[in-house]
Amino acid sequence: MKSEKHTNSLIQESSPYLLQHAHNPVNWYPWGSNVLDKAVANDKLIIISVGYAACHWCHVMEHESFEDEDVAEIMNSHYYNIKVDREERPDVDMVYMSAVQIMTGSGGWPMNIVALPDGRPVWGGTYFKKDTWKSSLLQIAKLYKANPEKLHEYADKLSEGLKSMQLIPESSTAESDLSLDLIIEKSEKNFDWKYGGTKQVPKFVIPANFEFLLKYAKLYKKEKVEEFVKLSLTKISFGGIYDHVEGGFSRYSVDEKWHIPHFEKMLYDNAQMVSLYSKAYALTNIDWYREVVEQSLEFIKNNLTTKEGSFYSSLDADSINKKGQLKEGAFYTWEIDELKELLNEEFPIFKEYYNVNSYGKWENNEYVLIRSQKDATFLEEHKLNSAEFRKMKDNWSTSLSSKRNTREKPRLDDKQLTSWNALMLSGYVDAYKITHNEDYLAIALKNAYFIKKHLYKTEGNLQRSFKNGESSINGYLEDYAFLIEACIKLYEVTFDFNWLTFSKDLIDSCIQNFHDPKSGLFYFTSKQDQPLITRNYELSDNVIPASNSVMAQNLFKLSKYFGQKDFLTISEKMLTAVTPQLKDYPQGYSNWLSLKLNFSHNFYEVVIMGPNAKDLLAKLHKAYLPNILIAGSTVESNSSPLFQNRFKEGEDLIYVCTNGTCQLPVKTINLALELIK
Repeated sequence: MKSEKHTNSLIQESSPYLLQHAHNPVNWYPWGSNVLDKAVANDKLIIISVGYAACHWCHVMEHESFEDEDVAEIMNSHYYNIKVDREERPDVDMVYMSAVQIMTGSGGWPMNIVALPDGRPVWGGTYFKKDTWKSSLLQIAKLYKANPEKLHEYADKLSEGLKSMQLIPESSTAESDLSLDLIIEKSEKNFDWKYGGTKQVPKFVIPANFEFLLKYAKLYKKEKVEEFVKLSLTKISFGGIYDHVEGGFSRYSVDEKWHIPHFEKMLYDNAQMVSLYSKAYALTNIDWYREVVEQSLEFIKNNLTTKEGSFYSSLDADSINKKGQLKEGAFYTWEIDELKELLNEEFPIFKEYYNVNSYGKWENNEYVLIRSQKDATFLEEHKLNSAEFRKMKDNWSTSLSSKRNTREKPRLDDKQLTSWNALMLSGYVDAYKITHNEDYLAIALKNAYFIKKHLYKTEGNLQRSFKNGESSINGYLEDYAFLIEACIKLYEVTFDFNWLTFSKDLIDSCIQNFHDPKSGLFYFTSKQDQPLITRNYELSDNVIPASNSVMAQNLFKLSKYFGQKDFLTISEKMLTAVTPQLKDYPQGYSNWLSLKLNFSHNFYEVVIMGPNAKDLLAKLHKAYLPNILIAGSTVESNSSPLFQNRFKEGEDLIYVCTNGTCQLPVKTINLALELIK
């Protein structure tokens, strides 16, 4: 066993990211009252360094600075040093990321903050080169010793700025006055009609944006918007950001054509992409979208799934290359000689299909696979038979996968987070709707039971993280919001009312512990948690939708299942609170805009009653119906107001209702679909 020269307090933690730093010469502490109290007692500045296990630039800064003895000497002498896994502690990350954005105008990871002993930030940024890091820390320490009031004065001003960011202005615009057409017109100016997505580099996939556009296109019959979504989803899945060997998506692309990814693979990205492509398939019947879903779920099954039914968090961007060096993308890239050796006489066709040429070249002699044509076009140009080409592609995938498996795999972050597991649970349910693959439903249910067993500790209270047989950290709003959403989806494919009851228990707990009656919104942290320097709302939809927008959607649906008008009132108040932001920056509030569609367009409750209700349900799922919720039972039931007086022994009846008022029941799904507009 290797003998380590240094070991710090992080050795007691379970987070893979924190454990990566446990043998740094820096005397790291995990976030907690222990180190914060020491800082106050000894009047010593704090360094708060935030990152995550799959983060490439976090590894770079660790190697350059945190493994350096001279840097460690400065940090240990003048500061208490706190390492934070942003995935375990998104509350800490949120507070200090806001501070960095105020100070520098941008944010990212690694994030590094210098704070006063009471935790108020005074300086910070993202990645720093070693010399800059050293000189800055020495200057700040010198200033604090000679003239501490200057830092206190700056901290006061910055704290006021942080608090002002949480003020929700009175909305001068009524929610009903919000024009979706104008919002789409504004968004279209940023559409990239060549490569899809938005006109920016690097390019992130924001699934909530595309889900809103899909929903808007369907409800308002906007063919141009639908075409843009199809173009985008095709280009994204043809690009190198999608893994053409074993499925799954990397986090983002560093170029405009989705070619070169930032190679880390995150559970939350893949979960949402499975949901997005499932819905896109339901609308378009494009076979490639279904293939993307199935390949991505195979990747999840093989790489990020535990025996107990939970899901790991991520795979690192970096892995060991042939030279024994830790390098970004080493596991995923290809050289021409090794491809020729693997594929033999089929290499010329492979080369054309995946652009092993100047279009697909990354750096040195390394290539990232990227498609530029649809299969039908490629087959016609190369006079290939469809069935033979399918067999050829399968053989390529097998050969390249086998070769990859001889390489050093990227490091796995094996903690299991409630919110990300819930997103993946939703992904499996959405995939089940379009495939009716019973394995997908079984995996979803297994995950839901895992969460209930291991992360639902006391009545109504969730935990955030599970690792090594233990759950830890109080759940955040996102953990509740995404799990409630997933359980509603589970109900809609199983008709097991226990999932709705569980959802309501969770939402009641949120109202008790997270809700701010004044603004109508929910705080990110529970009132049971130890306070930070500010208590924040999460409002903007980013790579993951805002926990408040998801909660507002949940309240909207549960108000109908349980006939609770107070839930609907809270949902409406939340939407009204963010209406000004929807107008000014629609791309950052797309999940809120999806909620807006529920209020501005017809929204239906589809109730299926009778002995064959589940068979009818399977037929209903084949259609893309974003403006409905589904309820049903094979027996007489009073569980929901939606069931009252709607069951007739021996008959299958489908009711299409709006706000509890139903049209005459019909007996076939086709007739029901005619009533949904």
